[in-house]
Amino acid sequence: MHPDDRDSELCRRLFNDLPEAIGPDGGSQTYDGVLLEQYKLYVEMADRVSARRGLTNSFFLTLNTSVVAAFAAFTKLPTGTEAWWLAIPLIALVGECFAWFYLVRSYRLLNGAKYRVVGALEERLPASPFWRAEWWELGEGRDPRRYWPLTHIEQWIPILFALTYISGLVGAVLR
Repeated sequence: MHPDDRDSELCRRLFNDLPEAIGPDGGSQTYDGVLLEQYKLYVEMADRVSARRGLTNSFFLTLNTSVVAAFAAFTKLPTGTEAWWLAIPLIALVGECFAWFYLVRSYRLLNGAKYRVVGALEERLPASPFWRAEWWELGEGRDPRRYWPLTHIEQWIPILFALTYISGLVGAVLR
């Protein structure tokens, strides 16, 4: 499917062809006024998803740091064949990193869809500050020297933790 076709389908699914909407007091509001209110609400919802993503990252970062600190403080690092028992917590930690990675990925995909909807809503507004202006100014996230979307960077953190855990086990066994 061509990207323009996808955008057309998004707009077809997003907009109803209603000339007027009913206001909360039963009075009539203009279509543009209702659209602006829906736009504000939707942008706020997209921002809340980003905030939840930040909380998720804080949780997993705290969890990983706590596990490593507790392990370092309370455990004498075994060597050689004794180190193989570390495979048990390693599996748990790598599994947790896997879950973290996919949660960040899901948030990235969800926010991507939300901001495409914001862009479609902005097509009907007098200005398009996010979609046509800001996102264009940032090179639409295609050039990391200009702007590298945060979620692309965030996905590397759980991978780096998992690789560190695996390297630690290998280092303990080979020691």
